[in-house]
Amino acid sequence: MVVWYIVFVTMTKDLKHLSYENKVILAPMVRVGTLPMRLLALEYGADVVYSEELIDWKLIKSVRRVNEVLETVDFIDKSDGTIVFRTCLKEKNKVVVQLGTCDSQRALKVAKLIENDVAGIDINMGCPKEFSLKGGMGAALLSQPDKAVEILSTLVDNVKIPITCKIRVFDDVDQTVNLSVRLASTGISAIAIHGRTKAERPMHPNRNYIINAVAKAIRIPVIANGGSREIEKYSDILKFKNECGSSSVMIARAAEGNCSIFCKNGLKDLETVILHYLKYAIDYDNSPSNTKYCVQNMLKELQETPRGKKFLECQTLEQICSIWGLGSYCRKKQLEYQSKGLLGRREITPDLFRSAPKKLKIDEENDIYQIKCAFIRVNFVEDIDLPKSKLITYCGKNKLKTPSYQVINEDKLFRAIVTVNGRKYGSSYWEKNKKFAEQGAALACCCALGLIDRQTLVNNGSILE
Repeated sequence: MVVWYIVFVTMTKDLKHLSYENKVILAPMVRVGTLPMRLLALEYGADVVYSEELIDWKLIKSVRRVNEVLETVDFIDKSDGTIVFRTCLKEKNKVVVQLGTCDSQRALKVAKLIENDVAGIDINMGCPKEFSLKGGMGAALLSQPDKAVEILSTLVDNVKIPITCKIRVFDDVDQTVNLSVRLASTGISAIAIHGRTKAERPMHPNRNYIINAVAKAIRIPVIANGGSREIEKYSDILKFKNECGSSSVMIARAAEGNCSIFCKNGLKDLETVILHYLKYAIDYDNSPSNTKYCVQNMLKELQETPRGKKFLECQTLEQICSIWGLGSYCRKKQLEYQSKGLLGRREITPDLFRSAPKKLKIDEENDIYQIKCAFIRVNFVEDIDLPKSKLITYCGKNKLKTPSYQVINEDKLFRAIVTVNGRKYGSSYWEKNKKFAEQGAALACCCALGLIDRQTLVNNGSILE
């Protein structure tokens, strides 16, 4: 699993002189650092936010697009339309991208791609997850100091915005200090240090004394990380900073659970935080899966309450927002964006980013009944209610041949055509897996045959009108 971070810092207006002295920095982890959460952090008092970790090859394979409807800059995966990174003017001078890389030239290529849209770039040298280690990224760079230095030096020498890195400590104080001195010598603007080794986890105590030793040994700002177990209120952040002797503090888990942890006036109630977060998720068309993940991390044990269990059944953004009374607002914004020409996830096609689209077999069929309907699994409680199951039952009752499916696969996207009683049916939406594509085709057929009411599909979000 890739670990992602949000970091909050104060900076000067001149990006080349980014200040990390005496700043409170907060860093939620794992898929939380997308645009809605970053903007919420800024609203609550953060001055600068770090993104989730972005892998270099994913950004290299993305295409940059100005989204005029949302007023954002999007870096989009060309194969399936996934938003790799989305940013906006509100955070342009305050967002730092954390990059996962093991190659200086790839890192530089990404830096040149994004340097005009962000305030800084951070190299992740602390992630202990298997994905990063196997790829030579994250904490794997701790045992390859020459490569780590090469990556940082290449960026510092060729990129106009500040470069930082984040590491973990070793068991040995001197080993940690020596590495930090080498990394600092590259000209980076600051170094963040997580006070646990790559083998340790949150239940282990943070080695604040090692961070303190590094802070005394190098001249650039040191950002202390790993103290979320010790932090319950804003004043605890300053206490942690003093114990580490650091210039600034970076916090992950405490902010992940309640982003208002760094509000100087005290924590806001969780209900308010979730409402504020969902408003940003709606306004910036955040993916339902990412929105759900972030809210789950806020709810924690409250997921076991009746409302929490209802929330866990949600699959669309509108369904999630309805639980907190924002369903109507969500639908209104989605319709507004659609009318302005926003290409949502369902409108992504394989040839959207091709300069010379190739002809698909599905386009050669002129006798297919097609509607724009998406298969949303949560709308079907029992397997017997699934569109494919309904078609099998229908064909059995009417003594027709079993439905047959033709699947079209382009890059990471799928569509399907189902043939029933000699006629072909399909959904014009592309899905991200074969099973959903077949269910989408069956759904279109069920709608055409009257087995499922079209208004029902509109009501449950399968058709957006």
